[in-house]
Amino acid sequence: MDKVEVGDIFIVTDENDQEQELEVLGTMEVESSTYVAVGFVEEIEKETTGDVDIFFLKVEEDGELSEIESDEEFEKVSAAFEGAEEEK
Repeated sequence: MDKVEVGDIFIVTDENDQEQELEVLGTMEVESSTYVAVGFVEEIEKETTGDVDIFFLKVEEDGELSEIESDEEFEKVSAAFEGAEEEK
Protein backbone atom coordinates (compact mmCIF):
# COMPACT_ATOMS: atom_id res chain seq x y z
CA MET A 1 0.00 0.00 0.00
CA ASP A 2 1.34 3.42 -0.93
CA LYS A 3 0.55 6.59 0.98
CA VAL A 4 -2.80 6.33 2.74
CA GLU A 5 -5.25 9.07 1.72
CA VAL A 6 -8.58 10.24 3.11
CA GLY A 7 -11.33 8.43 1.22
CA ASP A 8 -9.29 5.28 0.59
CA ILE A 9 -11.28 2.10 1.16
CA PHE A 10 -9.70 -1.19 2.11
CA ILE A 11 -10.97 -4.57 3.23
CA VAL A 12 -10.17 -6.24 6.54
CA THR A 13 -11.27 -9.57 7.91
CA ASP A 14 -12.83 -9.46 11.35
CA GLU A 15 -12.67 -12.06 14.11
CA ASN A 16 -15.60 -13.94 12.50
CA ASP A 17 -13.81 -14.17 9.12
CA GLN A 18 -16.26 -11.65 7.67
CA GLU A 19 -14.85 -9.11 5.25
CA GLN A 20 -15.48 -5.51 6.25
CA GLU A 21 -14.79 -2.38 4.19
CA LEU A 22 -13.06 0.43 6.06
CA GLU A 23 -12.85 3.99 4.79
CA VAL A 24 -10.05 6.35 5.81
CA LEU A 25 -11.66 9.38 7.45
CA GLY A 26 -8.48 11.22 8.39
CA THR A 27 -4.72 10.95 8.71
CA MET A 28 -2.43 12.54 11.26
CA GLU A 29 1.19 12.52 12.31
CA VAL A 30 1.68 12.02 16.05
CA GLU A 31 5.21 11.91 17.47
CA SER A 32 6.73 11.05 14.05
CA SER A 33 4.35 8.15 13.40
CA THR A 34 1.43 8.34 10.98
CA TYR A 35 -2.03 7.23 12.07
CA VAL A 36 -5.34 6.95 10.26
CA ALA A 37 -8.88 7.25 11.55
CA VAL A 38 -11.13 4.71 9.86
CA GLY A 39 -14.80 3.78 9.97
CA PHE A 40 -16.88 0.97 8.52
CA VAL A 41 -18.19 1.95 5.05
CA GLU A 42 -21.55 0.31 5.81
CA GLU A 43 -22.02 2.50 8.92
CA ILE A 44 -20.85 5.67 7.16
CA GLU A 45 -23.34 5.16 4.31
CA LYS A 46 -26.39 4.58 6.51
CA GLU A 47 -25.58 7.02 9.34
CA THR A 48 -27.24 10.41 9.02
CA THR A 49 -26.37 11.96 12.37
CA GLY A 50 -22.61 11.65 11.93
CA ASP A 51 -22.28 9.22 14.85
CA VAL A 52 -19.98 6.59 13.36
CA ASP A 53 -17.63 4.33 15.31
CA ILE A 54 -14.10 5.47 14.51
CA PHE A 55 -11.00 3.35 14.92
CA PHE A 56 -7.37 4.41 14.81
CA LEU A 57 -4.67 2.40 13.06
CA LYS A 58 -0.94 3.01 12.82
CA VAL A 59 0.69 3.20 9.39
CA GLU A 60 3.88 1.15 9.52
CA GLU A 61 7.01 2.06 7.54
CA ASP A 62 6.14 -0.54 4.91
CA GLY A 63 2.69 1.03 4.44
CA GLU A 64 0.84 -1.73 6.27
CA LEU A 65 -1.76 -0.79 8.87
CA SER A 66 -1.58 -2.18 12.38
CA GLU A 67 -3.68 -1.92 15.50
CA ILE A 68 -2.55 0.39 18.27
CA GLU A 69 -1.24 -1.84 21.04
CA SER A 70 -1.12 0.34 24.15
CA ASP A 71 -3.82 2.39 25.86
CA GLU A 72 -1.31 5.22 26.26
CA GLU A 73 -0.62 5.37 22.52
CA PHE A 74 -4.36 5.18 21.77
CA GLU A 75 -5.09 8.08 24.16
CA LYS A 76 -2.40 10.25 22.50
CA VAL A 77 -3.72 9.57 19.00
CA SER A 78 -7.35 10.00 20.01
CA ALA A 79 -6.61 13.33 21.71
CA ALA A 80 -4.66 14.56 18.66
CA PHE A 81 -7.53 13.73 16.28
CA GLU A 82 -10.09 15.35 18.61
CA GLY A 83 -7.95 18.48 18.82
CA ALA A 84 -7.70 18.64 15.03
CA GLU A 85 -11.48 18.26 14.66
CA GLU A 86 -12.13 21.09 17.12
CA GLU A 87 -9.89 23.40 15.09
CA LYS A 88 -12.05 22.99 11.96
